[in-house]
Amino acid sequence: MNLRSHVASALALALLTAASASANAQGYPFSQRQSIAQHVAFTTISIEYGRPVARGRALFGALVPWDSVWHPGADSATRITFDHDLVIDGRPLAAGEYTLWVIPRARQAWTLIFNRAAHVFHKPYPGAATDVLRLDLEPQSASHVETLTIDFPLVLRDSAQLRIHWGETALSAPIKAPYRPAS
Repeated sequence: MNLRSHVASALALALLTAASASANAQGYPFSQRQSIAQHVAFTTISIEYGRPVARGRALFGALVPWDSVWHPGADSATRITFDHDLVIDGRPLAAGEYTLWVIPRARQAWTLIFNRAAHVFHKPYPGAATDVLRLDLEPQSASHVETLTIDFPLVLRDSAQLRIHWGETALSAPIKAPYRPAS
């Protein structure tokens, strides 16, 4: 094999490797999926959602418009599931599977929506006809979180705090597990 053949083979291998790496990198989603489960009393709460990244963008009032229904997540709508009835911000919600939606507002309480259309994409919003619970909650200023996070920052014996946090804004809802004796 001569020098020209070696150079041509090496160049072909380099191009093939670069093309393969580029194709694989393009296959990664911009927003990674997250699953979180929390036990509260004898109830399991599970959440599955996509985690968009702020990437220096203005979030609420810009990327996420005021006074419009927003899906807190990316791609498929954020799903929350729990296996026993709960009380959320003082209001009962039956065990089941729901999607979460939010209406952010500039200078007033935001609305957190539990909707029974559980297997939908993030747009369009399934509509108020399938809403099961709407809660008005005050958003809080918080330290910056680059990637949208849904978590349970406080968990006690029979209660927890559900938090949606992105950028410098957090929205929290208290959750209570009604007393049920262990089976």
